Amino acid sequence: MSEREPLLTVGQQEKDLTFMSSLKYTMKSSKLNWLLLFVPLAIIFSGASDSTVFILNFIAIIPLAKLLGFATEEIALRSGSVLGSLLNATFGNAVELILGMIALKEGLVRVVQASILGSILSNILLVLGCCFLFGGWGIHEQQFNSTVAQTSTSLLGLTTLSLLIPAAFSATASGTTAEGNIEGIVNLSHGTAIILLIVYALYLFFQLKTHTEEFQDEADEGEEPNTTLAFSITALLVIACFIAFHAEGLVGAIEGVVEAWGLNETFVGLIILPIVGNAAEHVSSVTFALKNKMNLCIGIAVSSSLQIGLLVSPILVLTGWFLDIPMTFYFEIFETVVLFASVLIVNYLIADGKSNWLEGAQLLAVYAIVALAFYYHPAS
Repeated sequence: MSEREPLLTVGQQEKDLTFMSSLKYTMKSSKLNWLLLFVPLAIIFSGASDSTVFILNFIAIIPLAKLLGFATEEIALRSGSVLGSLLNATFGNAVELILGMIALKEGLVRVVQASILGSILSNILLVLGCCFLFGGWGIHEQQFNSTVAQTSTSLLGLTTLSLLIPAAFSATASGTTAEGNIEGIVNLSHGTAIILLIVYALYLFFQLKTHTEEFQDEADEGEEPNTTLAFSITALLVIACFIAFHAEGLVGAIEGVVEAWGLNETFVGLIILPIVGNAAEHVSSVTFALKNKMNLCIGIAVSSSLQIGLLVSPILVLTGWFLDIPMTFYFEIFETVVLFASVLIVNYLIADGKSNWLEGAQLLAVYAIVALAFYYHPAS
């Protein structure tokens, strides 16, 4: 036998995987898994005060989101690059999508809009800022693929434009009635949602077919699945059901929390809820930054924001259309300006393909200013 020949083939490794070994590996896959203790606590205390229900469900979703990502990655390792990337795109922001759909069903349109904006800002400011700060501490500079990063931020610019145009439309449609203005914005949003989904499909084709070499993932080389396929699929479905259950409890308690804590719905949706959906991504991206794998950090932070803008938000707008709920891309001018300025700053910082800890501190400072602004901004 040659020294270069592996002792175990992929088929032999696959045979060694069992349900119990898959369960054991899954439970040890993340340090966040101890927070799963809050899953039964949230169920037991589902009839408690809104504040208690909100906090328990909030914490319970964090480890579930991490496990959902883990199960998706395990399936993706067996599915090839195309299907694997599609799976990651679909389930990578499943928590945000589930939260958005439940809030939309409850008629909390402002919470849904704020959570969309908050998820994008959380990824490009908070998550990316922490990556640059902690990854660059003690290192002169870190490098990453600027071409991929700028492609993503240019598409984020398109997302920003999709919010700017409805705001400009509303501001300049002075000659129409209020009903006509609303109808025009709703129809514009429906058309824009379809266009954004087409652009996202083109981006996937660009990433997976014509420019694959630009998007090579440095963490996937030689990586093998550690759970059985049946276990991964079952885990994915079960975890998604648990997330939907806890998301419903979380969203149902928002109005009580807003009243009890003296907050407005926009702040809850923009600052607090994105922490739930991005907690797992935040931990993963900072871990990669500490290992100097900055391409992965950019991929997690910027690409996740891109998926929110081009995939999740159009789906939520079209879902509102289906449910006859006026979910649109019309945001307040203040919110649109904040997003535009944030995308512009991020674009400047990643243009050279290099990062350092000071740039991370700048992004965190911007996020802190945004959080303060929305905390004190009067509810519309």
